Amino acid sequence: MSKRPSDRLKMQHIFRPLKRASNWPIWADVITRLGVAFFLIAIVVLVHWIDRAGLKDSHDGQISFLDVVYFTMISVTTTGFGDIAPVSDRSRLIEAVIVTPIRIMVLFIFVGTAYNFVLKRTWEKWRMARIQAKLTNHIVVLGYGISGSEAVRELIARGTDPACIVVIDQSGPRIAEAEAAGCNVLQGDASNDDTLIDVQIARAQSVLVSAGRDDTSILMVLTVRHLAPKVPISVVIRAQDNELLARQAGANNVINPVSFTGLLLAGSAQGAHIADYMADLAGIGGRVQLRERAVAAEEVGRSLDQLASGGRGLRIYRAGKPYGFWEPEAQQLQHGDQIVEVINCEECEASVPGR
Repeated sequence: MSKRPSDRLKMQHIFRPLKRASNWPIWADVITRLGVAFFLIAIVVLVHWIDRAGLKDSHDGQISFLDVVYFTMISVTTTGFGDIAPVSDRSRLIEAVIVTPIRIMVLFIFVGTAYNFVLKRTWEKWRMARIQAKLTNHIVVLGYGISGSEAVRELIARGTDPACIVVIDQSGPRIAEAEAAGCNVLQGDASNDDTLIDVQIARAQSVLVSAGRDDTSILMVLTVRHLAPKVPISVVIRAQDNELLARQAGANNVINPVSFTGLLLAGSAQGAHIADYMADLAGIGGRVQLRERAVAAEEVGRSLDQLASGGRGLRIYRAGKPYGFWEPEAQQLQHGDQIVEVINCEECEASVPGR
C-alpha cells in the first residue's frame, strides 16, 4: 500500500544539511594563520638573539642560539619555567613592550583558529540547518549538467539571489561547481523522497529538472509531483516520444533542446534574422526579453496591446487556456490573467561584454 506525501514527511530519515561555499578556502586560512604565527615567533627569536647578553641561563650560564629558540617558544606559549630569565633592564623592557604583545597576538591566532575550525563551523552547520528548515519560495535544480548549470547561470544573470537556489546532484565535481556559484547544494539522489524532503520541496517556488537521461528525469518529476502537488515543474526531455510521458508524470513545462535547435535551424533557413531574434528572446543578454507576469490592477479591462509596462503583449493564459493577441479574449484583460510579453532590455545589453 503506497503512503501519502504527508505520511512520508513524518517518517524518520537521516537529515543532511545544505552546504554553501565559503569565501575563504580552509587551506588558505590555515596557511595564513600559521604563517602569521611563525612570523611573529621569528621576530621574537631575532629580538632575543640580539639581546642575548641580557639573558641568564641558570644551567650553564651560556646563551646559545638553541637556548634563544627554547626561551622564545616557552615565553611565547607560557609564562616560562625560570631556567632562562631576563636580568638586564633592557631585556625586561623588551619582554614587557615587545614579547608580551606578540604573546597575546599568537594566543589570539591559536584561539581564533580553534574557534574557526571547531565552534564556527559547528555554528555554520547549525545555521545552514536552520536555513534549510525554513526554506520557502526557493528554486530547486535537480541535476547540474550542461542544461542545469546554464539555467542557474541565467537565473543569476536575471537577478535571482544564488542563496535562493538549491542544487541537487550526485556528482561531487558538479556539486562543487554549484557551491562555487553561491548556491545551496546537496549531494544525493534527486529521485529519492528523503532527499527532496530535506530541501523542503513542497515549499519551493519552482523545480527545474535536467538529469541527462529522460527516464531519470521523468522519475524525478514523478517523485516531485508526489511530494509537491502544486509546485511548477519544468523538465528537459531529449526524445520527442517521452514528452507526453513527462507531462503525464506531472511536468508543467517540457523543454526539448533538440526540437528547439531544429526550430532555430528552420528559422535561419527562412530568414537571416529569425534565429538571432529567438536567441535574443531566450537570453538575458539580448535587446529584448520574454516575460510572464500576472495582470496588473490598472490593466484590467484594457486590451493586450495596452500594457502599463510598455511591453508588447503576445499571449494571455486564462483558466489554463492560451489566447493570442489577435483573439477576442485578449481584447479585455481580466483579474487572474497571466500575460506573456516582450519587453525592452537595452540596459541588459549594456552590461554584457562584447555587445
